[in-house]
Amino acid sequence: MKAFFCRAYGGPEVLELREVETPSPKADEILVKIAATTVNSADVRVRAARFPRGMGLIVKLALGLSGPRQPILGTELAGVVVEAGKDVRRFKMGDEVFAFPGAKFGCHAEYRVLQENQRVFLKPENLSFAEAASISFGGTTALHFLRKAGLRAGEKILVIGASGAVGSAIVQIARHLGAEVTGVTSAGNIELVKSLGAAKVIDYRSENFAANGETYDVIAETVGEHTFRDCVNSLKPGGRFLAIAADVPDMLAVMWSSPLYGKKVIAGPAAETAEAVWQIGEWAGAGIIKPVIDREYSFAQLPEAHAYVDTGRKKGSVVIEVSR
Repeated sequence: MKAFFCRAYGGPEVLELREVETPSPKADEILVKIAATTVNSADVRVRAARFPRGMGLIVKLALGLSGPRQPILGTELAGVVVEAGKDVRRFKMGDEVFAFPGAKFGCHAEYRVLQENQRVFLKPENLSFAEAASISFGGTTALHFLRKAGLRAGEKILVIGASGAVGSAIVQIARHLGAEVTGVTSAGNIELVKSLGAAKVIDYRSENFAANGETYDVIAETVGEHTFRDCVNSLKPGGRFLAIAADVPDMLAVMWSSPLYGKKVIAGPAAETAEAVWQIGEWAGAGIIKPVIDREYSFAQLPEAHAYVDTGRKKGSVVIEVSR
């Protein structure tokens, strides 16, 4: 099979297309022929070694000093089961599935082996492979942080970066939960964010949300450009700041924000659970979550997709059509 290898940390040029042996599933595993995958912020952060300030060495010790120990990136996929181990009961050959290996990566390839219970589910019938491949990374991250925040119906939430993969999922899930959503994005994405359920959208180039006097129960910061200190006055008493793309200062603020300000910082990696992937799939199948796809690339164009995500201007997800 063909797979893209990240041979060292660096720009998109470090990605190399190689021919490797197609894996064989064990007794409790399935082999999936990948129809679509994505290039998301996790992929480009690992490829470029773009880690939180002050944590570069620690993260490299975990991931690999000179390059990723798992050289095949890609956190999510959709495809068809082409082989099943003898003990597999949930799936059979020909089943269309979507999966979220997450931090285990391995989806930028033509095939991937998955354990039967490794965050893999039947694809919602109303979604294309491209759509199904695009829902897990942003959706599960959004769900994790909203659950940590305990967002309730009637509360007000501000979503910074509301048109991205995580931000667009937060807008939709928060609206489904009955919250009043305000999105922050660029002017070109205002109508998109409104269509996802935001009651109000702020163009960050023309209005400073931190200086307009509005306050919120929850602020979700998905882009890493605003700290808790930047936003503290925009939080109501008892408010929660979701530092989804946190650097060290906000990670440390988890400890002192409540005693000093009576407002809580929630940071750290999102849990990757089968239940969360299932829930996102259920909501997508019911039309509660709408997949947002910015661009689609062929498999051979995967380095170009990385270069586009590097610009920081993508909306929702960037999909790789592996079968193209």
